[in-house]
Amino acid sequence: MAESELDFAEVRRAFDHAAASYDAHAVLQREVCDRLLERLDFMTLQPGRVLDAGSGTGYGLAHLHSRYPGAELCALDVAPAMLHAARARLPQPTWTQRARELLAPSAARPAHLVCADMGRLPLAANSINLVWSSLALQWAHDLEATLKGFQRVLAPGGLLIFATFGPDTLKELRAAFSVVDDAPHVNRFIDLHDIGDLLIHAGFASPVMEMEILTLTYADLKTLMRDLKGIGAHNAATSRRRGLLGKTLWSRLEQAYESQRLEGRLPATFEVIYGHAWAGDTRRGEDGRQVIQFNISERRRKLGLT
Repeated sequence: MAESELDFAEVRRAFDHAAASYDAHAVLQREVCDRLLERLDFMTLQPGRVLDAGSGTGYGLAHLHSRYPGAELCALDVAPAMLHAARARLPQPTWTQRARELLAPSAARPAHLVCADMGRLPLAANSINLVWSSLALQWAHDLEATLKGFQRVLAPGGLLIFATFGPDTLKELRAAFSVVDDAPHVNRFIDLHDIGDLLIHAGFASPVMEMEILTLTYADLKTLMRDLKGIGAHNAATSRRRGLLGKTLWSRLEQAYESQRLEGRLPATFEVIYGHAWAGDTRRGEDGRQVIQFNISERRRKLGLT
C-alpha cells in the first residue's frame, strides 16, 4: 500500500528470507495483533470459514484457531517459508488422533495453507465469513483491488477486520534518510480516511476506522534497522536505491537520526490503523442503516462496569 509501486518479487524474497528471524523481532506485530484480536471480543460472530490474509508465521492464525475451533481456517501468505512456520505453530495431531478422527470426525477443522498474492485471491466468491488481516495490507501493491477481492470472497454479512500502517509510520527514519538523498528509502502508507473511502468503493458497508500511535525506542540506529530487516520490512519500492549505503552516507544517516534522540533513546513511530466493515446488506435495518453487533455485556465486564 505504498505510494511508490512495490517490487512484488522483492517483497516475497524479503519475507521468505525473514521467516526464520521474524518472531524474534516482531514485538510490535504481536502487540498490534493482540489489540486486533480484542476487537473481536465485542462482535457476535461465529464464522464457518476464516481467511487470515498475510498470515506470516501464524501468530494470529493460532489465536484464530483457538477462538473458532469449529471454523475452517485458510492461511494465505506470499512467502512459502512464512507458511511453513505458520504450520509448525499450529497444534499437530498424533497418529492416534488422526486415526480416531477418521473413525469419528470431531468439530475441529483443519487449516489450509495457501501461497498466493492477497491481491489475487484463489478463492471462490461468497466462500468466507471472516477475513482477518493484521499488518499485511501495507504490502498490497493495489489496495483497492485487494479490498474488492476481499468483498468478492466474503459471504453476505461476512466481516473484514484488519490492522495496517498509516502515513506517520517510521517518520523519523524517513526524515533522516531525506538528508542522505532524494531516493525513497521508507515505504509510504495510505491515510485512514482514504482507506475508508476505498472500503466503500469496494462495496463494504459503513466501515469503522480507528488510529493510534505506538512508539518503540532504540539505543541506536543499527538496532532499529536490524529489527526491520529481521521481520522482512525493508524498502521494496521499484524506484528504491540499489545496494548498501557507503560509510559516509551511513554516518550522515546516523547523525540525522541522532538529532531526534529523546531522553537518551531514538524513537520510531508507528501509526497503526484498525478497521472493520461488513460485506453485503443482510445486516441493514428497516431504515437502511447498517447494524453492527457488539457484545456490550462482555465489554462492560472487561471494563469492570458490571
